[in-house]
Amino acid sequence: MAAITRHLTNRTPSISSLARRCLSSTLPSETNDCHAPPYSSFHLTPRVPPPDDLKNKHVQWVFLGCPGVGKGTYASRLSNLIGVPHIATGDLLREQLASSTSLSSQLSETVKQGQLVSDEVIINLLSNRLAAGEAKGESGFILDGFPRTVKQAEILEGVTEIDLVINLKLREDVVLEKCLGRRICSQCGGNFNVASININAENGSPGIIMAPLLPPANCMSKLTTRSDDTEVVVKERLRIYNEMSRPVEEFYRIRGKLLEFDLPGGIPESWPKLLQALNLNDYEDKRPATI
Repeated sequence: MAAITRHLTNRTPSISSLARRCLSSTLPSETNDCHAPPYSSFHLTPRVPPPDDLKNKHVQWVFLGCPGVGKGTYASRLSNLIGVPHIATGDLLREQLASSTSLSSQLSETVKQGQLVSDEVIINLLSNRLAAGEAKGESGFILDGFPRTVKQAEILEGVTEIDLVINLKLREDVVLEKCLGRRICSQCGGNFNVASININAENGSPGIIMAPLLPPANCMSKLTTRSDDTEVVVKERLRIYNEMSRPVEEFYRIRGKLLEFDLPGGIPESWPKLLQALNLNDYEDKRPATI
């Protein structure tokens, strides 16, 4: 964390120059011309750090995956388990939306339409969050929701070294059901899901079972739905992800940093297997962190 914040504070002119060069690109051929090597079919195998590497908590990981796949859930659990901050750009945006600024009204319309927020806004919010974390003595991070485009990945690469990128994968029909079932308690702010998913295996695709994540009784009557969790908006967000964000997977795959993880089901099925994939199944006392 110290390294990335030093870059952000001490190298502002060079980062701004890099950001302008990447963000001003308009032609498809320019999307990877900043300093990244060209894409190729040669893919390296990601190095998953052993538990001993986590003792100093200098983890710098990224979670990728389509909207609603569960990036926040698993990033938060890992954050609690290994003791590094979970930084979700979605949360940063919601904090900004809740503020009374001219930017918040502009962002509100963008989010309602399921569109991606501009790179400039995201990068500024993330930079401010990292600087604030450094001031509080944070070390390491798990990013969730960034980068979403190759340009963002290139800018991030110019700022800090990402150790590992975990790409969560799930069938889109399941993702849609999950998003439509998301609920938030208006009192405590807890995140829950009322969807009960049970899809049979067919045509070579495995079945998926995900039990609902129901709130306690005192929250049940206070559940609200996010304004952007509608079928139209979710499908648009998935379309945009497939168009703009999947190239980010390739960006990290050819650098040998992408760990593909197919979610086998809900949290009880997926959490232990994710820990195993990350060499964390014997880390500390194996406790699943509270969401």
